[in-house]
Order: sequence, then C-alpha cells, then structure tokens
Amino acid sequence: MSLCASAEAIKLSVHLPFSDRIRLMATPLNPSELKQSARNIKARFVAISWRDLAISFGPIALLVVVAIWLAIWFIHPAPPNSITMITGPEHSNFWNTAQKYQKILARNGIKLKIVTSEGSLDNLKKLNDPNSGIDVGFVQGGVAGDLPIDQLVSLGSVSYVPVSVFYRGKERLNRLSELAGKRVAIGMQGSGSRVLALTLLKANGIEAGGKTELLDMGGDEAAQALTDSKIDAAFLMGDSASPPTMGRLLHTPGIRLLDFSQAGAYARRFSYLNELNMPKGVFDLGQNIPSRDIRLIAPTAELIAREDLHPALSDLLIDAAKEVHSGPNVLQRAGEFPAPLAHEFRISDDATRYYKSGKGFFYRTLPFWLASLVDRTLVVLLPIILLLIPGFKLVPLLYGWRIKSRIYRWYGILIALERAAVVDTDTPEQQAQLLKKLDHIEDSVNRMKMPLAFADQFYVLREHIGFVRSRLLNRS
Repeated sequence: MSLCASAEAIKLSVHLPFSDRIRLMATPLNPSELKQSARNIKARFVAISWRDLAISFGPIALLVVVAIWLAIWFIHPAPPNSITMITGPEHSNFWNTAQKYQKILARNGIKLKIVTSEGSLDNLKKLNDPNSGIDVGFVQGGVAGDLPIDQLVSLGSVSYVPVSVFYRGKERLNRLSELAGKRVAIGMQGSGSRVLALTLLKANGIEAGGKTELLDMGGDEAAQALTDSKIDAAFLMGDSASPPTMGRLLHTPGIRLLDFSQAGAYARRFSYLNELNMPKGVFDLGQNIPSRDIRLIAPTAELIAREDLHPALSDLLIDAAKEVHSGPNVLQRAGEFPAPLAHEFRISDDATRYYKSGKGFFYRTLPFWLASLVDRTLVVLLPIILLLIPGFKLVPLLYGWRIKSRIYRWYGILIALERAAVVDTDTPEQQAQLLKKLDHIEDSVNRMKMPLAFADQFYVLREHIGFVRSRLLNRS
C-alpha cells in the first residue's frame, strides 16, 4: 500500500462508525501483529479527565473573574449611614423642612446632619466645594448666575419659594419700580433672597448706589426694622425667613404684601420664575387676609446634590421629599411636588429613573440595609450568570477539542514516521530505528489518560499504529 493510500486509510477510518471500527479491529492479525498487540495496554481509562476539564473551564473562569472585577469596579459601595444637608438660617423655612427630612431618614438608619447657612447662594457655594463635606442642600432657583455647577445635580423641585415683598404705607403698590427712592432690605449676603432681589430690581431700573437705599438685611431683623418703620420695604423668602415671621407681618397693621401686577411678564422673562395667584382670605379667612387676590412670582426650591451622591440615598431623599412636600397648601396642589423640573441644574440620572419607575423592587419590599446588600450582590452575580449560561455550552466543545487534539498529535507523528519509512528503510539498521520510534509512540499512546467517551478513537489510533508496524515489517 502506498504512502498516500495509508494516509487516506488513517483519515477515513477515524470517521468510520463505531460498529465498523469494531469489525475492523476484529480482523485476524498476522503473527507479528498479534505479538505486538499482546503488549499490556497501560492506558488509564477514566470517566472524565478532570485536568482537561479544568483547563477547558479556564477561559470561562477567566471571563468570570474579569466580569466580577468590572462589576466591583463600577458598582457603588454600600451607602454611608450619614449624610450632611445645608439649609439656611436657623428656623428658616429651609431649616424647618430639613428637620422633617431628618426624622424620615432616621427611620431607615440614615443620620442627617443639618448645617445652617446664610441662604441659597451660600448653600450653592458650599455644595460646589468638594472639601466642605456637604452632600445635599436646598437651593432657590435663580441664584446660580455664573457659578460652575457641572458637578451638581438636581433631585427635583420640592416647593415654590414666593418672592414676598412687604412694604409700609397706605398706598397700594403693584410694581417693583414703585420702590424707587425708598429704603429696601434685600436680604443678607449669601441669601437667595438678596440675589433675586438685586436681579428683579435691576430689571426695574433700580441698582445699588442710586437713589434707592438697598440694605443687606433679612429675616427677623428686616421684619423688625419694617415694623419699627426703620425701612420702607423688605424682600423676605423661605431660604432666609421663617414662616411665623412672614405670618406676623401679614397681620401687622400698615404693612402690606406687594401684588405683582406684572407677574406674567416676570415669568416670561425669567425662566425659573412661576406666576402664582393667592385668593383673598387664603391666609386668614376670619380676617380676610389678604383682602383681595394677590399675584406673586416664585422660583422653586430645588434639592441639589453632588453628582457622586449614592443612588440609594438619592432614592431616600426623594422619598422624604414626597412625604414632606406632596400635600396641598395655599401655594400648591396635592402631588405637584416633588417634580423633576429642569431649570438651572440638570436632573440626576438616579432621580430621572425614580420619577419614571419609582424605587426598585428590593427597596420597596425589604429594609433599607438589606435591600442595599441584595442590590449590590445581584450586580456581582448577574454578569457571572450571563457568562456561565453560554459557558456551560462551550466547555464540552473545548473539552472534546482538547482530548481530540492529543489524539491528532500522535496521528501527525505517526504519519511522519510512515513517510520516513518510504525513504529510510534501505538497511536493516534503518528499519530497526524506525521500529524503535514506533515502539516509543505506542508506549506513549498506551500511557495516555483517556476518558471513556473517547475509547473508540483511542483503539482506532492503536489499530493504525499496528497498521504502520505491519508495513514496516513487510518491507524487510
């Protein structure tokens, strides 16, 4: 038989059905072949080659490790058990609201630290400072100006903050321009009241240094000065004045609340302002305060956070905002706040997700600490599961390829030896040398650790070794 025919026979026999291979192996051998076949087979048959299986699992295991590493890298750590909120002066509307948030967060094991400030502008500056330790705060719309706010996000608007301008006098005022030449308290440095007052007065042609005396005075001090006739008007807003203070002014004889007759125009010119209508008697039905409908303008108070705020804390804060601000009052309808109203600050991705779909399933059904643990665990397990599902299908293919590659390796050596037999068997010494190499091949094959599932291919390989041996012996 020629070399090509021998190679073809080896190739074709590998693809023979198992029953045909059995019949081929049952063919009587000549005495020399029988002698060689009588050698003890040292192959160790096992159900599974665990070493090969482990190596086959290697790529999948590596992918799982990489997936876990990436998950841990991108996953948020456990939420901190404390958070710092900046509000406004003590007893201001913002400060009072923060007290309610503090009690709600405490129910979930989160401690809220409250830091007082001069007002919205001061809050914004502290939030912008990464070394301030401030995580979240209330900021009134319209105070950002030229300040950098790229690192800050909004968790939503939580309430209206009316621009309340109280003035003394018998004549009714309905335009800010009518304050020209008067003594006007515009709020303390750092307050949102002062920033907005300066903006609105400038739009009416009133600026510092002119005939109008603009005083850095706010809150209780400004209210008392107005009561004592030391000033003519005062801008009071929720970030720097307390509700009782403004309520007291509404009941003080001779002090009125400015009716913004141009409220619609302000809302059009300044995108962060809203037009509000206060019906007569809304503050006090018995005393009919106010005595007529009053139009007001109001920015919204926004819950502003640093963009690295933990998503779980973001959800808790919006939950608290819903509990505190969702009810109806004289300024808003039920369910109007909190709301993802984008003005100067972009709405955070976590807040957007919350407003669309609410809290996640685990946070709705489990205690906060347990939900946080389960949520982070799933982030690690999910990529593992996604990789293992196709991995279990791939491993048998890799395992079979590894076993077959070992058998095919010996076929390559065997074919090379047969080719050498065609040209290198002119002398008995050369023939003996080739037979010695063939013995080494057979011994090595017999010592292979072979899974039982591949026993048929193992015996076909041994049969082909015997075939090459017979060719070598027949050339003598």
